[in-house]
Amino acid sequence: MAPRLKLRDIAFFERPTHFARPFRFGAITINATPQLFVRVEIEVEGRGVAVGASAELLVPKWFDKRPELSPAQTVDGLRRSLQIARGLYLARTGLRTAFDLHASCISAQIATCAKKNIPALAAAYGPAEIDKAILDALLRGVETDFFDGMAGNIAGIDARLSPDLDDADLTTFLAGRKPLPRVAIRHTVGLDDTVEGEGGVADDHENAGANYFKLKLSGDPAADAARLARIGKELDTLGRHYKVTLDANEQYADLAALQALMDRLDRDSALRPIASRLLYVEQPMPRDITRQSPLGSLAAHGFIIDEADDSYDAFPAARALGYSGISSKSCKGLYKSIVNATRAAKWSAGGETFFVTGEDLTCQAGLAVQQDLALGAFIGVTHAERNGHHYVDGFGDTPAAEAAAFAAAHPDLYADAGQGVRLRIHDGDLLTGSLNTVGFATSVHPDWSALRPLEQPTSLQEYLA
Repeated sequence: MAPRLKLRDIAFFERPTHFARPFRFGAITINATPQLFVRVEIEVEGRGVAVGASAELLVPKWFDKRPELSPAQTVDGLRRSLQIARGLYLARTGLRTAFDLHASCISAQIATCAKKNIPALAAAYGPAEIDKAILDALLRGVETDFFDGMAGNIAGIDARLSPDLDDADLTTFLAGRKPLPRVAIRHTVGLDDTVEGEGGVADDHENAGANYFKLKLSGDPAADAARLARIGKELDTLGRHYKVTLDANEQYADLAALQALMDRLDRDSALRPIASRLLYVEQPMPRDITRQSPLGSLAAHGFIIDEADDSYDAFPAARALGYSGISSKSCKGLYKSIVNATRAAKWSAGGETFFVTGEDLTCQAGLAVQQDLALGAFIGVTHAERNGHHYVDGFGDTPAAEAAAFAAAHPDLYADAGQGVRLRIHDGDLLTGSLNTVGFATSVHPDWSALRPLEQPTSLQEYLA
């Protein structure tokens, strides 16, 4: 039986995060955005009180891309999602398993947010961050680590939110997991990033020795093809085996535009360095268009959904449209990642290939990157996009003492080579050994006294009135 807990308190904090270089994806360029921190206090049945934490960037214009909203307004939507989730979670009294708490709130969360004009992907952000902090507290309360705890289904995950699965599918999947000792980084190349020369895609000082690259697309087939040809020419100078993925962030208007890009990849010899090493294409079309557009013959190229993953039934629906995979992001929900990884394993046993990928939009050094890395290593993600160490200067605005504490507790993940504490990358990989610690992949919590309370949001209804 999974241990039961009673939720005592949820508190939200934030810290400014300034980028070392602009990051452009889709239709937005980010130079700074706050990082969220969650602190929960629970009482574990028969074990006493425990405190847990989680963290994630409050990223503008990804969860909610509506053009009538400013970047700041979409960040406020995430803050509102957090507040709504806090109210729902704290209203669930009595002893419950961690997953039962999540499952009893998620439908009400989506519905309440919808009434306040917050879309489902942004609505899920609040529960996702609270769930991670609760799990951290639970693991601390029973004094076990994430990998062992999840293998024993410490959260009590069942199939109530995924009726296409049985409870046994989930418990069998969890029990069979052997976490990866290392996960390769996939280096993101944003739309404004330098391609050639010093600071370019083939500069190991910039790409940290990565063997995997994630290339952002703009939605213009001709412009994207020309840029991919330039990138492929540069990557071929690396002198090592590499693989690439492409990410359109919903920028391709429809199947015709997507077909035009894939035709170029199939036929243009200048694109052979990219086409021959392409693993998959991520979220090519807007989430609403995606749901109405079977891929047909395009499916052979390998596509995954990301922004269209806004519900527990998104992966089965995408599979019916010809998609092979789905992203795991802790900002979309760790339980959904585990459910989708279970599906991929079950479906692949039938002879076809389905997979879960690791995509990082919101993970900065410290809590966020460690918890997302542990989740990926647990479900079998062999390489994951890791852009936090590239676009932010190490621990960024984190106090030096806090960064040093993380480095001391997790020396396989961080190092200071004289320019501050930074992510430590070993031949293109991150090591997961120090994540085997009591709690959710961290021995350290942030310095709560150095954080400011979460800003009070203005509702989106007021923005759109």
